[in-house]
Amino acid sequence: MRRGLTVVVAHPDDDTFGCAGTVALHAEDPEFRFVLVHATNGEAGEIADGSGATRETLGAIREEEDRRSWVALGRVPDRHEWLRYRDHGLADVSSDELTSRVEEILREEQPDVVITFGPDGITGHPDHIAIGEATTAAFHRRRAEGLPGFRRLIHSAIAQSTLDGWNRQLVEAGKEPMDPTRLYVPRGVPDQTIGVDVDTSDVAQRILAALREHRTQEGGLQDWSEEQQLEAVSHERGVIAWPEQRGEAVVRDVFEGLEGRGRPVR
Repeated sequence: MRRGLTVVVAHPDDDTFGCAGTVALHAEDPEFRFVLVHATNGEAGEIADGSGATRETLGAIREEEDRRSWVALGRVPDRHEWLRYRDHGLADVSSDELTSRVEEILREEQPDVVITFGPDGITGHPDHIAIGEATTAAFHRRRAEGLPGFRRLIHSAIAQSTLDGWNRQLVEAGKEPMDPTRLYVPRGVPDQTIGVDVDTSDVAQRILAALREHRTQEGGLQDWSEEQQLEAVSHERGVIAWPEQRGEAVVRDVFEGLEGRGRPVR
């Protein structure tokens, strides 16, 4: 039975942070189809010391870093689309245009599950918010047509309790805690709104290997101990944006509880 997952993000490494564990857990499933969409190639991102990138080459290098990250994880996308909009410029793109670009891919793929950003963009990044809004709109348009698939829409999220734990670690290490009111700083959502909580501890080493391929980006994990890094990537969480949750238990796999093509997903 086919299990289709489409992940739509803004920049290279958004995907690794957001869904690498889920992909690794399904890597050996012959019915699993993984489609990845990047709105930009991250050419306006940071350039870590010693990475060898320049402002002119960063976009191409980050695309290659992302490709290598999935090789390091052990499961490359079945389809990988780069829309190549201007980094830090998605909010300036017509929402109709951006939605239509995503909608075209969703129409072709008819995925069971779509993962993207929610209204907070996780870090408040305008690019994250814009692509999340466009993907959410595209999902609902395709779903309304009655096409196969489109059974669950997930907005990636950080539980507030997780963010609080990270800040405690920073304070204990003599560092300033993260301020979620600042742009580009992680922010949490209320724990009770989390509808998906995937335990990725069994594949945490593979996630770290994938993250380390993003050499141009600092990411913040390099300041943590190995144990702390593994703990940080031991769960992938999200808010179920559709269908509406009404007191259901938190699902432990993005496909859990969905009606598959002909039989329930197990």
